[in-house]
Amino acid sequence: MGRLEQVRRSFAAKIFALVVIFFAVPLILYDQFRAADAEKNRLLLESVEVQGRLAAETLRPLVGSVDGQAMRTIAQTVLRLGDAGANIKLLFRPHNAPSNQSFYYVASSPAVSAQYLEQERQDLLNAGVLDRLGDSCAEVRALAVRYTNPAGGQELLTSITPIQADTGCWAVITSNRTAEFLVSSLGQSYWETDAVKFAGAIYLVMAAIITVLFVQVGLNLKRFGRLAHNLRTRREQRGSFASLNRIPELSGVAEEFDRLVAALRSSAQALRFAAQEMAHAFKTPLGIIAQSLEPLRRSVRADDVRARRALELIDRSLGRLDGLVATARRLDETIADSINPPRERVPLSDLVEEIVGEYREAHAESRARFVADIEGRLAVFGAPALLEGVMQNLLDNALSFSPPGGEIVVSLRARGDVAELAVADQGPGVPTENIERIFERFVSLRASESAQKPAQGDKKGATDRPAHFGLGLWIVRRNVEAMGGVVAAENRAQGGFRVVVALPLARSGRNR
Repeated sequence: MGRLEQVRRSFAAKIFALVVIFFAVPLILYDQFRAADAEKNRLLLESVEVQGRLAAETLRPLVGSVDGQAMRTIAQTVLRLGDAGANIKLLFRPHNAPSNQSFYYVASSPAVSAQYLEQERQDLLNAGVLDRLGDSCAEVRALAVRYTNPAGGQELLTSITPIQADTGCWAVITSNRTAEFLVSSLGQSYWETDAVKFAGAIYLVMAAIITVLFVQVGLNLKRFGRLAHNLRTRREQRGSFASLNRIPELSGVAEEFDRLVAALRSSAQALRFAAQEMAHAFKTPLGIIAQSLEPLRRSVRADDVRARRALELIDRSLGRLDGLVATARRLDETIADSINPPRERVPLSDLVEEIVGEYREAHAESRARFVADIEGRLAVFGAPALLEGVMQNLLDNALSFSPPGGEIVVSLRARGDVAELAVADQGPGVPTENIERIFERFVSLRASESAQKPAQGDKKGATDRPAHFGLGLWIVRRNVEAMGGVVAAENRAQGGFRVVVALPLARSGRNR
């Protein structure tokens, strides 16, 4: 599978894509909706600007005089120009007025009190709206200024249209208080509108729900992974996926995992029973054959070379068959242990020291010397039987290749979170291209006759020693990996071969 294909199928890549979409889609939609809203606001302002211009043109013929009759006519005209939701106010500033502070109200639609108008005039001055007219009473187009009127209501100033007259500067100010204008983004940022806030709230709720969903699924999978790890390393003898599941839709998956674990345990147990029964079934006839050979040996004359040779071949073949039966049993038990390895806290330092001591005593007169360099009080999670199998196979392998007077060094050290066990010999080593092959099943690189001959000076005969079928290092790897460790091999620079096993340490806080 290529790297791009792995990325495409990766759950993390999909999460990243989802996050990008979550950020990109709102930005794109926001920009599009803001552009549409800006166009709508432009049309709204154009409509009210036209309204202000029409009001100004209607009032222009009437503002040539400021006597009492003209003012009454102007006030009545402004009242007629107003409509529901739209306010029109007319202000006047004489030519000789010193500043925009001299504007005062002439008329309003709808009609309001003088106090209301004065307060509103002051608010407009404070907001700088009248400053837009300047000293020249220049033309001012559409506005978009939100403010709170003296009555406490919200209004939107939409236009201010000046009228130049001989009498002074007149200003027609239009404002609107209808929902169409107040809910728009006129006079405020688009993101401040109620519609955008509501959409943002919905989007955040949706994002929160999806985030919670992913977190729940992630936590559920993490619980599943922790239980699977603990079941594999046997740190928990009990526990089920169904009991840890918090998502109803995953109940079926959790139950299937529990059934799978039960089936694996059952299969491992069945393999162990089958290995024992098969070994027993084969051992019985082999034992009978071996016993039946005794009277034949006694009845054969000493000078009958052919008969003696035949008996010797039968005896040797029986020994080999016995080794094959034992090896087959070990093979089945190793497979069973790799499926469902028993686990407990094992004092590895004591176990290694004990086994090395046994080998040193058993092979005191053999061709190799055993040297131990063991750090004390190291423990691992595993099974004593599996660890014994690892040590025995490593020592047997080193012993079988050691030259006369050779030295076999067994070292055990803590390296970070692992216990590193190494067995080194002074044998011929292994060709570099074959180092990985020696851990394969039924692969043996020793001379074919070496499996049958006893070591020089060894009191045991060939039939007393297990035959070499190329399973020792394979069993080592299977046992080590079943306990969560790794194994590697290398040729030593000073000559010889070295096998290194690394197993997770059982710390005081991890030995449950």
